[in-house]
Amino acid sequence: MTKIRPFRGFRPVKEKVHLVASRPYDVLSTEEARKEAEGNPDSFLHVVKPEINFPQGKDPYSADVYEMGKIVFDELVGKGTFFRDDTDCLYIYRLTMNGHTQAGIVAAASIDDYFSNAIKKHELTRPDKEEDRKKHVMVSQINAEPVFFAYPAREQLDRIVAKIMEGASEYDFVTNDGVRHEFWVINGPEKEKIVAEFRKIPAVYVADGHHRTAAAALVGKELREEHPDYTGEEPFNYFLAVHFPDNQLKIIDYNRLVKDLNDMSVDEFLRKLEGAFDISKTGKSPYKPSRLHEFGMYLEGNWYGLRAKNGTYDDHDPVGVLDVTILSEQVLKPLLGIHDLRTDKRIDFVGGIRGLSELERRVDSGEMKVAFALYPVSMQQLIDIADSGKIMPPKTTWFEPKLRSGLVVYSLK
Repeated sequence: MTKIRPFRGFRPVKEKVHLVASRPYDVLSTEEARKEAEGNPDSFLHVVKPEINFPQGKDPYSADVYEMGKIVFDELVGKGTFFRDDTDCLYIYRLTMNGHTQAGIVAAASIDDYFSNAIKKHELTRPDKEEDRKKHVMVSQINAEPVFFAYPAREQLDRIVAKIMEGASEYDFVTNDGVRHEFWVINGPEKEKIVAEFRKIPAVYVADGHHRTAAAALVGKELREEHPDYTGEEPFNYFLAVHFPDNQLKIIDYNRLVKDLNDMSVDEFLRKLEGAFDISKTGKSPYKPSRLHEFGMYLEGNWYGLRAKNGTYDDHDPVGVLDVTILSEQVLKPLLGIHDLRTDKRIDFVGGIRGLSELERRVDSGEMKVAFALYPVSMQQLIDIADSGKIMPPKTTWFEPKLRSGLVVYSLK
């Protein structure tokens, strides 16, 4: 049984929503965020990346940076950019990108579901990132950005959501990346119907936002300890989430770049790869994998197609079948000496939304030596891993389109 509930959201006034809405905190560097928010005091980046409100070089993890996030949000409320709904609501958030549409239910999710594993995870979290988001939530007393959940699609919920979306939306705007964002407020009898339908769902899955989910749960746990007479109904027992049916979600490739060949020559590296892969050289033509167990590799101005040989993967193991596992076990660890993807500074990760040309650019610039293009993980693979209690390697899934931040904010007060 999954527990969600309506809440009184803080939302931007309609005429300013296109100015407020920002990309998530973790897809932009500080300098990218500073540039994107320049000249726009209403940008939600001032709240979720508050270091941009300080001069360059400011430590983003200092106490006054977290305090600044709270100050900026309070100012946005004070000057009327944000207002709070009068009653508890649910919301629908629909995104359309390149003809692909997905519609999610925005609700408060329960920290008890997180601790009982009714909210299922598929990734390890990094303690430093967890602590960063925890401080942001604790100081500001808001969930500024929603986490992105998937639930097993249900016809009854599909019908309710479709009916709501027949009505006029509260927000409807297109961002500069061409994504259309539509938003509906649910403040009628459908609220309880949706809550009741979620009670029939045994588990939901973290699609994107493991660190924000963990941080929200840890903040709730700490506040419970500070308030030992808590009832479980206080706002800090919940956090902000958008729940999408699993059959509407699209995962794209998440690719790898490595700085060097671990003291090997190119010829030696290629020879060693032949132990685990059938290799074809495609020259200047980018090689985009078209099926599982295929890889593209870019090295010294040339593309190669790699096909994993039998015995290098385990189709009966939900983790062993993954191409990120094959790459780690056959290339990154034994050949390139990269054993911890979360901490090794010689490896970097690029979401497929940037295209294979980004891999070429970073190798051609000399910043990186070799790039690997991967076939995307499927939604079913993610669910199988989460259900089995296993963990995916870091940086395995990249969901598009990304949710915009600032459309609705959840308060712990």
